[in-house]
Amino acid sequence: MATNLEIDADLMREALELGRHRTKRAVVEEALREYVMRRKQLKITELFGTIEYEEGYDYKEQRRKK
Repeated sequence: MATNLEIDADLMREALELGRHRTKRAVVEEALREYVMRRKQLKITELFGTIEYEEGYDYKEQRRKK
Protein backbone atom coordinates (compact mmCIF):
# COMPACT_ATOMS: atom_id res chain seq x y z
CA MET A 1 0.00 0.00 0.00
CA ALA A 2 1.55 3.28 -1.07
CA THR A 3 1.41 6.02 1.54
CA ASN A 4 3.03 9.43 1.68
CA LEU A 5 4.10 10.58 5.13
CA GLU A 6 6.02 13.55 6.41
CA ILE A 7 8.34 12.15 9.06
CA ASP A 8 10.69 14.16 11.25
CA ALA A 9 14.08 13.99 9.50
CA ASP A 10 16.08 13.89 12.75
CA LEU A 11 13.94 11.08 14.11
CA MET A 12 14.28 9.10 10.89
CA ARG A 13 18.05 9.60 10.82
CA GLU A 14 18.34 8.42 14.43
CA ALA A 15 16.15 5.39 13.74
CA LEU A 16 18.23 4.50 10.68
CA GLU A 17 21.40 4.59 12.77
CA LEU A 18 20.03 2.78 15.82
CA GLY A 19 18.33 0.06 13.84
CA ARG A 20 21.13 -0.21 11.32
CA HIS A 21 18.52 -0.21 8.57
CA ARG A 22 19.44 0.54 4.98
CA THR A 23 16.17 2.20 3.97
CA LYS A 24 13.48 4.41 5.44
CA ARG A 25 10.94 1.80 4.46
CA ALA A 26 12.75 -0.77 6.60
CA VAL A 27 12.66 1.63 9.55
CA VAL A 28 8.94 2.25 9.19
CA GLU A 29 8.11 -1.45 8.78
CA GLU A 30 10.18 -2.39 11.84
CA ALA A 31 8.55 0.39 13.85
CA LEU A 32 5.09 -0.86 12.86
CA ARG A 33 6.01 -4.45 13.79
CA GLU A 34 7.22 -3.30 17.20
CA TYR A 35 4.10 -1.17 17.68
CA VAL A 36 1.77 -4.08 16.90
CA MET A 37 3.75 -6.46 19.12
CA ARG A 38 3.68 -3.98 22.00
CA ARG A 39 -0.08 -3.47 21.70
CA LYS A 40 -0.63 -7.23 21.73
CA GLN A 41 1.52 -7.50 24.87
CA LEU A 42 -0.56 -4.80 26.54
CA LYS A 43 -3.74 -6.76 25.79
CA ILE A 44 -2.21 -9.82 27.43
CA THR A 45 -1.27 -7.90 30.57
CA GLU A 46 -4.89 -6.79 30.88
CA LEU A 47 -5.77 -10.45 31.50
CA PHE A 48 -3.65 -10.67 34.65
CA GLY A 49 -5.90 -11.29 37.59
CA THR A 50 -8.90 -12.19 35.43
CA ILE A 51 -8.14 -15.84 34.77
CA GLU A 52 -9.22 -18.33 37.40
CA TYR A 53 -6.96 -21.26 38.11
CA GLU A 54 -6.87 -24.25 40.41
CA GLU A 55 -4.43 -23.65 43.23
CA GLY A 56 -3.76 -27.37 43.72
CA TYR A 57 -3.11 -28.06 40.04
CA ASP A 58 0.11 -29.98 39.49
CA TYR A 59 1.28 -29.73 35.89
CA LYS A 60 4.09 -32.19 36.57
CA GLU A 61 1.56 -34.83 37.57
CA GLN A 62 -0.32 -34.25 34.30
CA ARG A 63 2.90 -34.88 32.35
CA ARG A 64 3.51 -38.17 34.15
CA LYS A 65 0.06 -39.48 33.20
CA LYS A 66 0.87 -39.45 29.45
